[in-house]
Amino acid sequence: MATTTLPAKKKGVASTSIGLKILMAVTGVIFLLYLLLHMYGNLMALGGKETFDTYAHHLRTIGEPMLPYGGMLWIVRIVLIASIIGHVYAAVTLWARAGAARPQRYSVKKNIGSTLASRTMRWGGVAIFLFVIWHLIHFTFVKPAINSSVSSGEVEASPFVMVQSSFELWWMVLIYAAAMIAVGMHLYHGVFSAAQTMGLTSSAVARSRARALGAVVGVVIVVGFLIPPFAILFNLV
Repeated sequence: MATTTLPAKKKGVASTSIGLKILMAVTGVIFLLYLLLHMYGNLMALGGKETFDTYAHHLRTIGEPMLPYGGMLWIVRIVLIASIIGHVYAAVTLWARAGAARPQRYSVKKNIGSTLASRTMRWGGVAIFLFVIWHLIHFTFVKPAINSSVSSGEVEASPFVMVQSSFELWWMVLIYAAAMIAVGMHLYHGVFSAAQTMGLTSSAVARSRARALGAVVGVVIVVGFLIPPFAILFNLV
């Protein structure tokens, strides 16, 4: 009796490797846009307490009266959380597939043509993910007054005091600097990978431009985010 072989079930676009890479690229662009806006907001701290607190207050009133107080911030947070889930899912799935495709490791690891940013992309992403969780707990949800010279009431009343009290501590600035350098390296390779996924690296010139753009984006983000912490640490604000 002949047996009937059922046709293999086709994978949806979202589950294919190219679909996952597109998901990573799109969510990466969302993160980049958020980082640029967040960096702009952080630089407001250079204007002092009144400037930064006014900026922080206006962030919570965007969309009123159609949205409740702080409503737009929660929309942004939900979009970011969804993007994080999608980005991490795509990264882990692609990582697992790459490992399954190479069950036996080569005796000599070839890194020819690779960069430090590309070789540390996966574990750098894990470090950034852990930093984001810690950052949200510290500055958004719990808002602890980690500097004993500042009361929790002062921190709660003024976003600037919260930021200032944090970055007056050298070890806080050190953690922040390390995280931003990891973000910069991630962006450097991520911008190139996104351009590659979108078919924008078909020539040597295009690949060179994509890497240059990644380098510029990474440097701008790192420097922009580190100016306020070091300005506070050295009493320039």
